[in-house]
Formats: sequence, C-alpha cells, structure tokens
Amino acid sequence: MSEGLRERKKRQTRQRIGEAATTLFLARGFDNVTIAEVAEAAEVSVNTLYNYVEAKEDLVLPPSELFARRLADFVQERAVGESAAGAILSRLRDEVHRRDRRLGLTEGFAPVYLMMRAAPTLTARLELLGRQMTAELATVLAEETGTTPDDPLPRLVAHQLGALHALVFSEIGRLISAGQGPDAIAEAVLALLAAAESTLGDPLLGYATRENTPGENTTGED
Repeated sequence: MSEGLRERKKRQTRQRIGEAATTLFLARGFDNVTIAEVAEAAEVSVNTLYNYVEAKEDLVLPPSELFARRLADFVQERAVGESAAGAILSRLRDEVHRRDRRLGLTEGFAPVYLMMRAAPTLTARLELLGRQMTAELATVLAEETGTTPDDPLPRLVAHQLGALHALVFSEIGRLISAGQGPDAIAEAVLALLAAAESTLGDPLLGYATRENTPGENTTGED
C-alpha cells in the first residue's frame, strides 16, 4: 500500500523535527535547548511539535523505541532446547555481529551517547527502562516455568540476566567514552559475553530450557 500525502507530510515533519532537535542537542547539550527552540529550528509551531512528542526527552528516546519487553521477547522467541540465558546471549551476539544501531555500534553515535549521558533526565529514563525490562522478563519466566507468584527464582534469574544486559550497555558506553570505534567495541563486547557464559553457573545457563514448541501438544492426544 502506497504512502498517502497526509502520511508522507507527517513523516517528513517528524523527520525534520528529529533532525533539528539532534543538531541543537549535540551543539549545546540537551538541558540547554528548549522545546520552543527546537520548534523554531524545525519551522513548526510549538503546538505542532507537541503533536509528535509529549516531552522533550521523547525527541532523543522515543517511547516507541524504548521496548520494555526486549528481554522477555528474546526468551519467548527462543528455540526448542534453548534456555532463557542462552537465548539472551545468542540474540546479543547476533546484534553485535550486525552492528545493530540499538547497541550504538554505528559510526557517529559517540557524540549522541555523550550528550545523552550528560542529561540526568535521559539517564533516568534509560534506568527506568532497564527496571521495566527485568520486571517483564521475570513475569515471562514465572509463566513459562509454572512457578507460584511467591517463588523468588524467576525474579532472581531475571535480575541476573537483566544485570548482564545492563553491563553490555555499560561496557559499550565506557568504550565509546574512551574513543573506541564500533569494530573495537564489538570485539570487546563479544569477549565480555564469552566471559559471562563461562562464569555463569549451570543452574542459570540451563534455566527455563524450552522442551517443546509453544502450543505443541505434548500429550499425544488429538
């Protein structure tokens, strides 16, 4: 289905707002730029800009890209014979090999990262996202292992895997701040994931191993 005129204009306006905001934030810092200045640079009214975002932080970290179910989906999409930890490790490795933009492994991302880390409200939003990811993962692990709500094991596993995920991003940020490029960072992250897999215990590495395809009849009955 082809894009209509209205949709194309909205997409172009959204892109123009995003580009104007990024240019200003990188030049002056996130906290030093107002919504009105972004609107002026994008040649739209403030009211029009608020049709696209609810807060200034959305210009850098759009809610649509802050996917709290990221880790939960990694686990729910795992293959038969794959554990929760195995699925997360595998998906992270795949993203590193592809230099996925969600990991910041692209040329030119360093200034954006440094701008984000200098803004407390953006840092807080990322930290909240990390907690939401862990909570969503814990819920999925509890559902798939059939544990009771008061069983601490799914929450414990979720926090360990969530901490590993956070460590990956922390390592990427550390290396970006040190001036490393995407290829060097990718190599270091792969080494980190290998070290994590070699030090995690068998109970965690084997936890929630999928025994059959979701929805598959395992009773032998029609």
